Parts: sequence; C-alpha cells; structure tokens
Amino acid sequence: MPQKTPLTTINDLFRRVTVAANPRAILWQDEFGLWQPISSDQIYQRVRALSEAFLSWGAQKGDRIALIAENRWEWAVTDFAALAIGAVDVPIYPTLTGEQIAVLVADAGCRIAVVSTRQQFDKLNAVRGQTALERILMMDPAAPESAIPFSEVLKGADERGAERDPVFDALAHSVEPKDLATLIYTSGTTGEPKGVALTHGNMAANQNYAPADFDFNPADALISFLPLSHVTARALDYVMYSHGVQVAYCSHFDKLPQAMREIRPTVFVGVPRVFEKIRQEVERRTALSPVKKRLLAWALGVGARHGDTVYDGHRPSSPMWKLADKLAYSKVREAFGGRVRIFVVGGAPLGIDTAQWFASVGIALWEGYGLTETSPVIALNTPLIHRMGAAGMPLPNLELKLAADGELLVHGPSVFAGYWHKPEADAEAFDAEGWFRTGDIGHLDADGFLFITDRKKELLKTSGGKMVAPQPIENKLKNNMLVAQAALAGDRHKFISVILSPNFTALEEWARYHGIEAKDRAELVADSRVVALYAEIVREVNGSLANFESLKRFRVVADEWSQETGELTPSMKLKRRVITSRYAALIAALYADEATSRGE
Repeated sequence: MPQKTPLTTINDLFRRVTVAANPRAILWQDEFGLWQPISSDQIYQRVRALSEAFLSWGAQKGDRIALIAENRWEWAVTDFAALAIGAVDVPIYPTLTGEQIAVLVADAGCRIAVVSTRQQFDKLNAVRGQTALERILMMDPAAPESAIPFSEVLKGADERGAERDPVFDALAHSVEPKDLATLIYTSGTTGEPKGVALTHGNMAANQNYAPADFDFNPADALISFLPLSHVTARALDYVMYSHGVQVAYCSHFDKLPQAMREIRPTVFVGVPRVFEKIRQEVERRTALSPVKKRLLAWALGVGARHGDTVYDGHRPSSPMWKLADKLAYSKVREAFGGRVRIFVVGGAPLGIDTAQWFASVGIALWEGYGLTETSPVIALNTPLIHRMGAAGMPLPNLELKLAADGELLVHGPSVFAGYWHKPEADAEAFDAEGWFRTGDIGHLDADGFLFITDRKKELLKTSGGKMVAPQPIENKLKNNMLVAQAALAGDRHKFISVILSPNFTALEEWARYHGIEAKDRAELVADSRVVALYAEIVREVNGSLANFESLKRFRVVADEWSQETGELTPSMKLKRRVITSRYAALIAALYADEATSRGE
C-alpha cells in the first residue's frame, strides 16, 4: 500500500526530509577520514542557499543543470536545489571522458554545471567551448579562478539554524507532478546515449509504492556507494531519506570495506556483481586450505537444508544451523559490517544460484527489477511477498502485459513520457497503444510473480533456429570463483561459444599453488593447465544445459573487464556490442572451421 501521505513531487520528499529534525540525516568523511554528521536543518539551509545561487545566475524553471560527481553530500544538496526551483538536473558519470561529457551537456543544453573535483573541472573546462556552459561550480575546496567554489555559495547557510524561508518553500511547492525533474542519459548495453526524461510525478509515483513491505525506519543506516548517476542508486537514496534512514556517503568503491566496518549499516543494496564477488572471495579464501574448504562445504550443506526458512525471513532453530552460523555464516555477515538486516539487489539480473548460496549462509537477498525509463522499479521481492528466482511482484500501480514474442510491456504513472528530443526513439520505445517496450523477455507465473529471461536484443539465435538466453548461462559460469565475467557468442552460428575473463586474484593464487610460472597474464591464460582448469568449469556448467545451448568452445582472455575499460556498464552489465567488436578476431577464430565441425 502507498504511504499515508503520498508524494506528488520529489520536492514533497525534500520537505519530509527537512522537517524531520534529524541531527544525523547524512554522514560524510572529512579529509582525515572521520565521519561527520549533517542535520536535516543543515540540508534545508544548504539546499536553500544553492537554490538562491542558481536563481541569481538566471536559472529558471525547466533549465537543465549538469551534475558530475561521485557519491557525496553535495550531490544530494545539488539535486534537491535544482529540483526545488523547478530546474532539471542532468546527472553524468564522473568516469566519462571530457568528450563524452561534452556531448551530453550540449545535448541537454546545460548552462550551469556542478562538478566534484579539480580533475572533473579540468576535464569539463577543456571541452567547455563545445557546450553552452556559462558557469561551473566546484564542490572541492581550492577551486580555480574560473570555477565557483561550493563553500562560497553556502557561506553562512548553517548559521540560519531552523528558520524557514516562506518564499523558497512556496517556490518548491509550486513545482507540479507534470514538471520535468531529471534527464538521465543511458545507452544501456547497446546503442547511443539517450536522455530519459523523468517528471516529478514519475519518480514520486515509484517512491510511493516501491518501499512498501520494508520497515525502513530512523534507526537504520545505509552506505550510498552505487553511482548516483544511475537511477537505481538515486531512487534508493530517496527512499532512505523519505524514511529517515541515515545515509552515509562513500565516494569510491575501494573505500567501501572500511566504511562497512565503521558505519555497520543495517540496509545494504548492491548490484549482483557485488554479491558475486563477495561469494567468490569467501570461496577463494578457503580454496587452498583443506580444513577451511571442508568447513565451508559442510556449512553450505547445512544451510541449503534451511535456505527456504532463511528466505522466508526466519532464523532456523536447528542446533546444527546455529553451529554453522557461528563457525561460518557470521563471517560472511561480518563482510557487510555484521549488522545488515535488509539486503536488496538490483540493476541487473541475479542468478538463482547466487540467491541460493546466500540463503545457505543465512542471508536473504530481495531482488528487484526495473529500468531508468520506469523510475525505476517495476517489480520487487520483499520480506512479505517473495519468490526466489523471480524479479518480484509487480508494483500495484503498474500494468504489465506480454507481447507475442514474450517482450514485457509496461504502463503506469512511473513510466516516462519519452526521450529528450528523440521522437524516432520514442516511436520505437512505445507500441501503438502507448505501452512501453522494456526490451526484456519475461513471463508471469500463476501467482503473478514476474520472471525475466534476458534482453530481447541479446538473445542468440543459432543457425538451427534455437533461441539461447545468454545471461542465465553467464551467471552459472560466474558462480565459479575463477570466473569474473563471461560473454556468450554464437548468434547465427551452428553452436554457442563463450569468452571468459578470469578472476585474476583467484587464478594467480591457484597458479602459484600449482607451481605455474608466467611472465604475464597472456602467458598465464595460455598455459595448458589453466586451459584445462577452465575447460572443467565449462564442462560442469554444460551438465545443466540443454544440448542446443551448451558451450562447445571457449577462450580465456588476459583482460579484466570493467566500467573503466569500457566492457561493463555502471551497473556491471556487459556491453555486448563493445565485447563483440573488441574480440571480433577471437570470435571469428572460434568459428573458422564451423562448416566442417560440430564445435566439440
């Protein structure tokens, strides 16, 4: 059910945050690494001050303001300030190059940009001539002369205490649900960037229903580390703010383990790859110790018998489970800070094997599904209503139906109206009746739970006419600690092959243990013993596959795939077009003798 007082705009959410009288609404790390609090009154005054600055620079309702920063309190303040005056913020990943950023800033027509660091400023300033930018505001101190320091804009704001400005409040209240709130540029796993235009009403509608059945409360704490330029992280933070949850900002992923130990969050939200990596790290640390390996195997066996109980939100009463919990499961929970009571996973499909593994160590992962274009949540598993392997139960304010080819179509108040200045993309995104084409193949079970098979454009069709969904198979491969990423190939070919990117931490440790010496990673992955090792992994996965989808050939590459090197999206999904292009010669070699070979 929706909240008692439904949100109509994100400005309603901002008001809810700032009247809460919360002395520790936000936590941030100072230059010494110490966590400092920001109160709800300080949030209000800083947002008010920044809003006044935007207005003084000529910003008007509907104007676009670029936001290029890592996760930090200034990101939230900038977001709320832009929305408060009816402006439209344009969050951009700070990992993009200057040229990439210039394309987005120019397309959106931004005259103001807010950046985090000198590095981001220099990057943007170098391409400033390709845009309509008039002012660049910088969050970090020691801003160059051509940048406006954040500290100058906010000077004296905190001293206003709890006073409220009726003119500012009235302006924020005048923003309507139909007003544009944000442009989020997304290229997904294929295609050129498109600005997803979300209104206040779109985002508020999703906020009213997505958190239902989760008892988030002011005693909770969350570390905001998933990039806020991605809609999932941003919508999540909105939920946390709305429920009074303390939000601690972690600007870099490598700082997360320390933040976990210090904040000890009670709510943890991650993309599937975060959970896969934690599982792989647990298995890696036990792999070379026979005693630890046997202990983990025993504990997982005990846990598997009680997985359903855990997934239903209960603590098993079995003495054996309690012993396994003390010896093994508690160590896994400690990796998350030891206090998390709600785990949510989204941004990409979660393999059922990963969900089962975590249930076997006493952790229920609540999987959700959605898209930037749907603000984002379409379906969600919750502690009250859930089914392992499903994307979840659709939100009650959305309508879902399946096209003849199985593509999921969605209609409802959180579905965007269209892309920014791209009518041809709109025509492709919506059917004749106005239903949004998600691009995902799915089905609904008898109880109404939604299951997503794969991206429609990513399905592989063999020359024999068989359709193969790559993601479930790739997830099976990634369950092995030696596999970081996997990409299937074989569209329009007789058989399916796979390219494997190793977990080099685990592989190099395995190689040292087995006395394998290599001068570099290329030599390592070409070693016959390593090839045999991965052949066994592929053979094991093939045992669970139908013959037409089994992997007949594979290659292990000497590359680590990442967002920085271009193979992964910010939510850690494969950019198949990039991988297909980058490894075109390798894929061609896999199929060189296809006409005369069965591929086995």
